[in-house]
Amino acid sequence: MSGFKNSTPTVSDDPNAMRFGFTPESENWNGRFAMIGFIFVVLIEVFSGQGFLHFWGIL
Repeated sequence: MSGFKNSTPTVSDDPNAMRFGFTPESENWNGRFAMIGFIFVVLIEVFSGQGFLHFWGIL
């Protein structure tokens, strides 16, 4: 087994690092952005007095 190199990982171990592809970190970022979007929808409905789709003129 002397022919194998002890390679270091090329990906950082930072759980908040922005990486592309289907990784556990990407699921964390997707969840964070979804929570931010949900808060914006709720705020639009609270301050405008209309539903989100009515606010944008879709319904």
